[in-house]
Amino acid sequence: MSLEPSTPIAVLDYGMGNLRSVEKALARAGAEPVVTRDHEVARAAAGIVLPGVGAFPKAMSNLRELGFDTLLADRLASAVPMLGICLGMQLLFEASSENEGSWGLGVMQGRVERLPAGRQTAPGLKVPHIGWSAVRWTQSSRLTKGIPSDAAFYFVHTFAPVVTAEEDILGLADYGDPFACAVQREPLYGVQF
Repeated sequence: MSLEPSTPIAVLDYGMGNLRSVEKALARAGAEPVVTRDHEVARAAAGIVLPGVGAFPKAMSNLRELGFDTLLADRLASAVPMLGICLGMQLLFEASSENEGSWGLGVMQGRVERLPAGRQTAPGLKVPHIGWSAVRWTQSSRLTKGIPSDAAFYFVHTFAPVVTAEEDILGLADYGDPFACAVQREPLYGVQF
């Protein structure tokens, strides 16, 4: 996906993200990334990216402490495009079972659960899932335009969403069993990779 030149995109800094990697990727796609904690900067942006690496409960605590939970809900209500990446995608869901459980942002229906280890369908698989996996697109999307189905993406995760609304699933990958690794409900998108 390429962006219009100088499209300002807010990359939210809530203390849990791979900010520099996201910033560089957005710049390469033609955007003008702005890493920020400033609500006014995020409100002025043409889109918002919610990156993330770490534990779901701590990430939600940080988002709430900074008021980003309310900011994200407001921006979605205004139809501002948003992309959650890795933990950022997981935070979009209603809840997670990680570390005794935590409520999420609740903007996507479903729960985030631990990947099953050593399933009968693929004994010997270890969790976390680390490595390249093919992703099958389940529907068309402007996010995946020009990316063939079964393209490989790199994963590092222990948890994945169990999506309630099948129409929200954009992509599936396999790790013993299929799991939703990309979701969309315009203008909201999320990817686990």
